[in-house]
Amino acid sequence: MDTGTTPGRLPAVVWVLAAGTFLMGTTEFVVAGLLPELAGDLHVSVSQAGLLITAFALGMIVGSPTMALATLRLPRRRTLVLALAVFSLGHVFAALSGSFAIVLAARVVTALATGAFWSVGVVVTTAAVGPRDSTRALGVMMGGLTLANVVGVPLGAFAGQVTGWRGPFWALAVLSALGAAAIGRFIPAAEQRAEVSVRAELRALRHGRLWLALAAAMLIMGGVLAAYSYLTPLLTGRAGLPAGVVPLALIAFGAGALGGTAAGGRLGDRRPLATTLIAAAATSGALFLMIPLSASPIAAIALVFLMALTGFTVNPVVTALAVRFAGDAPTLTSALSTSAFNTGIAAGTAIAGTALDSLGVTGPPLVGAVIAALTLLPLAALARLGKVLPVHPSPETPSPRKSLVESLPCRPNPSNGPNRTHRRAFAGARSSPPRP
Repeated sequence: MDTGTTPGRLPAVVWVLAAGTFLMGTTEFVVAGLLPELAGDLHVSVSQAGLLITAFALGMIVGSPTMALATLRLPRRRTLVLALAVFSLGHVFAALSGSFAIVLAARVVTALATGAFWSVGVVVTTAAVGPRDSTRALGVMMGGLTLANVVGVPLGAFAGQVTGWRGPFWALAVLSALGAAAIGRFIPAAEQRAEVSVRAELRALRHGRLWLALAAAMLIMGGVLAAYSYLTPLLTGRAGLPAGVVPLALIAFGAGALGGTAAGGRLGDRRPLATTLIAAAATSGALFLMIPLSASPIAAIALVFLMALTGFTVNPVVTALAVRFAGDAPTLTSALSTSAFNTGIAAGTAIAGTALDSLGVTGPPLVGAVIAALTLLPLAALARLGKVLPVHPSPETPSPRKSLVESLPCRPNPSNGPNRTHRRAFAGARSSPPRP
């Protein structure tokens, strides 16, 4: 795709896609702040209303790869526009309904639309900038999801208190419809015909490095969200913070996550493995330190910021690596990245909830620290299999269509020469992701 931008400047489509992920991140998490209103209006218990969160997560886990394959032969612009349109309609049906079952079904539908948008959006983002800036562009796109936690969720919760839970749903419906129009404006229709078959997408799953990157994505999110999901009892029960101050700590988490996503996007293109190894180790360390130091309010908030900063640094890097390892079949891989993140979140929070009951408020940070430490295993395995060098180590700027085999060399072997080494290290990976 001809971006029409100067080197170092991201094309407008990346920012439009980031706005889409902002809306979808907001709808995923805003329900947590609207549970009492939803439960009262739909005549269910708060715990039953919580199924609206679970349904969305399950829809993302199962729906992302399913929708990626189902829409593989559609032009990418059409897929993105349809995803946002269905996302908008799902919120309209939910806002008009007085039935919990219909609202629950609408949440599943919006999750499926989110999975389709995410899987195609990652491919469009990386293709729009080429391999040189792919991680930075993904950092911006994923930054929309992070910004949703900092801005979208608090605003949605506040609006829900003023207008009722239907108000935020109507707002999301209108904004996503506007987003569909913007997508149609910034992505040319002529460049959207997909050329990769379902068989080629499935064939990409044979690469071991791909699964290591997905494992790292799952574990780091599981570790961070295990602690984050139960921050309130830790901060109020151990650090002694008043309940009214807890949102400030959550803002610190959001600010750290936003900074980490930006840092990962900047550093990951140059030193992907070093960046992720250091960040994962720092995340585990911050979570371990939270156990003895969380009695201090200042230390607790500082560690909340640090775990978000380092944990979210890993996200754009491992996502970009997964797409690179997929070679010519990145669509299913980007969907599996979404499934990996949500699987980690679901498993991490479930284990942390058990630890909270058995170990008290320091149980979730302990679980998170262990899971984050396990992230080092797949990352170390990637380092062992072959050093992942920067996408373009030379000062020159090669064409974005340069082979991924050349972009991701393993350790050089003088006896084999660079070409044979590349072929052996990345058998099956032929070129950069197809142009959208």
